[in-house]
Amino acid sequence: MGNIDFDDAILEPGWEQQIDFDAIEAAVHNTIVAVGEDPTRDGLQKTPLRVARMYAELFAGYRMDPAAVVNNAIFEVKYDEMVLVRDIEFYSLCEHHMLPFIGRVHVAYIPNGKVLGLSKIPRIVEMYARRLQVQERMTRQIADFLRDLLQPQGVAVVVEAMHLCSMMRGVKKHNARMTTSAMHGAFRANPATRQEFLENIARGSSQLHI
Repeated sequence: MGNIDFDDAILEPGWEQQIDFDAIEAAVHNTIVAVGEDPTRDGLQKTPLRVARMYAELFAGYRMDPAAVVNNAIFEVKYDEMVLVRDIEFYSLCEHHMLPFIGRVHVAYIPNGKVLGLSKIPRIVEMYARRLQVQERMTRQIADFLRDLLQPQGVAVVVEAMHLCSMMRGVKKHNARMTTSAMHGAFRANPATRQEFLENIARGSSQLHI
């Protein structure tokens, strides 16, 4: 197979054997025929193979090893103020129509003796984004993972995204954005803490574009 543009180090061993590339190619070939196209013409001959390789990358989140994602980057630190990582870009596929939804994630937590390496939070986002998803579930999964991993005083996640399934079909609302949130601990119990987080992510926020 080869040539998957992704970090194999965080994928489970034998991940390539978990993907039925032949079945994906056959399904794409059949879809091309079903919509009235000719799969033998020059531009489409390699499309089934290209799609199979693309899916291996887009759905890599199913095969990411959480331990490898974190990679022991949890450190004991005496710090009890908010840690915020904002504007984490992500790309995912809606499970209802298999069209992309694209946006950014803002993550905050209040440590309880443990902090996580900065680069690991975007990796956690990737682990859940690279699946067939709905935005609400993905938001909750990120928050729950960080809660269980760090056992912090609180964790908050806000996801903003534009969904191509509503831009290309159906209502065709091109500027509509969806915002979801998940709060645990201090962010849920303390309105002032929650407001501080929301004000921080709103400060300097720019319009989301595709």
